[in-house]
Amino acid sequence: MKEKFSKLLLGEDMSGGGKGVSSALALSNVITNLAASVFGEQHKLAPMKEDSRKRWRKEVDWVLSVTNHIVEFVPVQHTARDGSNMEIMVTKQRKDLLMNIPALKKLDKMLTDCLDNFKDQKEFWYVSKDANESEKGVQRNDKWWLPTVKVPPGGLSDDSRKWMQKQKDCANQVLKASMAINAEVLAQMDIPETYMESLPKNARDSLGETIYKSITVEFFDSGQFLAFVDLSSEHKILDLKNKIEASMIIWKRKMHQKESRASWGSSAKMERRELFEERAETILLLLKQRFPGLPQSSLDMSKIESNKDVGHAVLESYSRVLESLANTVMNRIEDVLYADELAQNSPESNNTESGHTPTSTTISDFMGWEADEGET
Repeated sequence: MKEKFSKLLLGEDMSGGGKGVSSALALSNVITNLAASVFGEQHKLAPMKEDSRKRWRKEVDWVLSVTNHIVEFVPVQHTARDGSNMEIMVTKQRKDLLMNIPALKKLDKMLTDCLDNFKDQKEFWYVSKDANESEKGVQRNDKWWLPTVKVPPGGLSDDSRKWMQKQKDCANQVLKASMAINAEVLAQMDIPETYMESLPKNARDSLGETIYKSITVEFFDSGQFLAFVDLSSEHKILDLKNKIEASMIIWKRKMHQKESRASWGSSAKMERRELFEERAETILLLLKQRFPGLPQSSLDMSKIESNKDVGHAVLESYSRVLESLANTVMNRIEDVLYADELAQNSPESNNTESGHTPTSTTISDFMGWEADEGET
């Protein structure tokens, strides 16, 4: 505890020279690094190790305790001894923290409970990645670093398959809720001047000629746009996200400049830029929904590094690691459902059963992406 407390006060500058990071970034890094060390080896659908669980609960509570002292003044009615009523100001935990900290704690418990539910399951098991080829189970998309999954011949039972889908739905609820909280907190953070200065002068330069024309056409369809662009790798999708976010800020900046100098530009140009910004925002939303395991964008990282609000830092990092863990749990469940689907389609299964119930997979799954606690 003394060591962690010292690192926080030093802002991770062990020289003591005062060149450390802000308190907000230091706390954000604490949660990120803790999650990476605790959940980094959660390669199976199984309960957390008891020592890891205790460490996670204890150290997260340490960080969250800081938010108990982030308060604001609110008016309340007070009755004096003589019976008269008066309005006085009292302190209360800041509204965003009062709402979101309990919600994140509940999502945290839902995830760990979901992992606990796999304690006594016996219908699938894991084989070490170092096992002989003849002993190995099913592995999706050459995920060589993960143990392989094996299911009984013919696949899971109907009850087990339904139960697995229920666990997946639970993890998906956590994923969506944590993503929403994270997006809300990031939206409240100021855009750093250093990021603004790094942007090109116009959106065309940011997006490139081809993407710019695709967004600014008269009849725009977001689905067709995503089908047109290259989404074949995580790097390319993150690059697209960076370009879209940059173009949105450029359009907003130009609209703000035109508002302050109304006589300079026509209202038609303002309306067009507002329309393009709405289209870009739609594309970003679709990218986040389809690829929840994406690393942070340049804008997000810039905001987090420059943020000085401790409450925002804690909410952002806590929601981000829960989002990453939920995505990991969903991927592990999909591994089992994929092995089950293959078993149902095997020649041995077809001899005894007719038809099968297909399982759903996400786009990020068949691309072979993996959530990494330390990078989200």
